[in-house]
Amino acid sequence: MTSLAIAANGLRKSYPGKDGDKVVLDGIDLAVPEGTIFSLLGPNGAGKTTTVQILSTLIRADGGTVQVAGYDLNDQADDVRGAIGVTGQYSAVDKLLTGEENLLLMADLRHLSRKEGKRKAAELLERFDLVDAARKTAGTYSGGMQRRLDLAMTLVGDPRLIFLDEPTTGLDPRSRRAMYGIVRDLVADGVTIFLTTQYLEEADELADRIALLDHGRLIAEGTADELKRLIPGGHVSLTFTDDDALKNALSALDRGFVDPADDDRLTLQVPSDGDVASLRELLARLDTAGVEPTGLSIHTPDLDDVFLTLTGQSTDENAAQNTTQNSDQNSEALR
Repeated sequence: MTSLAIAANGLRKSYPGKDGDKVVLDGIDLAVPEGTIFSLLGPNGAGKTTTVQILSTLIRADGGTVQVAGYDLNDQADDVRGAIGVTGQYSAVDKLLTGEENLLLMADLRHLSRKEGKRKAAELLERFDLVDAARKTAGTYSGGMQRRLDLAMTLVGDPRLIFLDEPTTGLDPRSRRAMYGIVRDLVADGVTIFLTTQYLEEADELADRIALLDHGRLIAEGTADELKRLIPGGHVSLTFTDDDALKNALSALDRGFVDPADDDRLTLQVPSDGDVASLRELLARLDTAGVEPTGLSIHTPDLDDVFLTLTGQSTDENAAQNTTQNSDQNSEALR
């Protein structure tokens, strides 16, 4: 049985407001296996950052039971801190220090010996391709380099579980892809990643499991494919050589319609969730009728469709929202 890096039951958190308490987390349950990438998605204000702050011991929950890295979050908070690393939305890099000095500072904070601190800093500079910039001040680094340094600083303490709170926000596509590679390498080494992000393609590409948080509640959880199958609109496209073959296929399947985007009108769209059983049944019926398509492709809704359908908000709208509410909430939480 796989051990859990995070096990939370009934997690609750609220903040006082003008019209009474504002519930941010309304009794959520989480189960994150070790050595996996778990992604928490949700609109601005859904409670993602609050969840990370609670699980990383920055703030206390109002209710619920939580174990992180095998330790009770309330009774063994120091042990939890020793086992985790946190890379937040905003870089913890000191831009007046060099990259090497930032890492040595973290080594001091982790109470490593001077010799071990230097060894660790050199190892991480090499691992994150920062050797040439090691003696330059971090303020001269590009955004991607600063994020790599930020994550390298998190790794000084060899954490078993890392919280990545929107780690690629503001990065260009190339830097984002580089960060994906780093995350995969960490998981290959046995590290667990708890990822929050507004880039749905990021969760789709990286996460083993995804949970969708909205108004403080988990409204869906599963693999990317499982979530996509929750949304109608999937179909199989079948292309044929001529009208007769298409008509015979339509008769054999007794469902589907001609793709209006196909100028030749030789492509049939058949509603399907794209799973193996339904695809096998579809092909068997065509084979029985003696009809063979020249092309086949499976189309399923993407995570944007899932996000829009389940939250009633598109990702573009979510990204454009003013995040002042979150900032105020975070400031209040850390007072």
